Amino acid sequence: MKCPGQDSRYWKADAVMDVKCPKCGHEVEFFKDDTTRRCKHCGHKFLNPGMDFGCASYCKFAGQCIGNLPPELIAQKENLLKDRVAIEMKRYFKTDFKRIGHASRVARYAEQIGREEQGNLAIILIAAYLHDIGIKEAERKHQSTAARFQEQEGPPIAREILTQLGAKEEIITEVMDIIGHHHHPGPSESIDFKCVYDADLLVNLEEKKREEPMDLTKWAEVARKSFLTKSGKALAEKKLLASE
Repeated sequence: MKCPGQDSRYWKADAVMDVKCPKCGHEVEFFKDDTTRRCKHCGHKFLNPGMDFGCASYCKFAGQCIGNLPPELIAQKENLLKDRVAIEMKRYFKTDFKRIGHASRVARYAEQIGREEQGNLAIILIAAYLHDIGIKEAERKHQSTAARFQEQEGPPIAREILTQLGAKEEIITEVMDIIGHHHHPGPSESIDFKCVYDADLLVNLEEKKREEPMDLTKWAEVARKSFLTKSGKALAEKKLLASE
């Protein structure tokens, strides 16, 4: 059964429309539930500009509802997923604005670094938003916020959140792996891990800098030795070495 938005029984007069091909300008007829059509004049295949892909971007039944999703929509689906993860992170932490702020800043830096390093921004941003998601359980179970307890408790919570949001298993697996050792990089990490690690390290150092002023030469040494990506190092030098 289709949702009302895509079920032809609920359609109105605007359910069929003519759209100009973005390549040649020839008119192409679209039905409301067509995800894509190919222009008969030039052969160009393009998305239905009048179709509302909002629910399809996160609904796990989207493939059954509107057929095989085109690559453009799959990319959009992962892009919208990270926005919904941000909402779930805030919902999970409730009024703990310190941790919400920390995760949000990590995500912002991770996006900057990830773009420069050409990483998978969907993975990077989801992992950045959820990297400390185990901290509440670490406090409850172990009376500690130590890194090892965060890394132990975080992945199952991340899996639950991402499963509820309909994320693909490969996304869930990679995000859980990053969260599960985000303070402890190994000798051969993925670029996605490195982007999240550098972003988290930078935010932690910024917070430490506010509490414990340090000579700029020492900050320079930290930036030179600790960051895993060129972009992370450059961003750290810009942020940490700025004059007070």
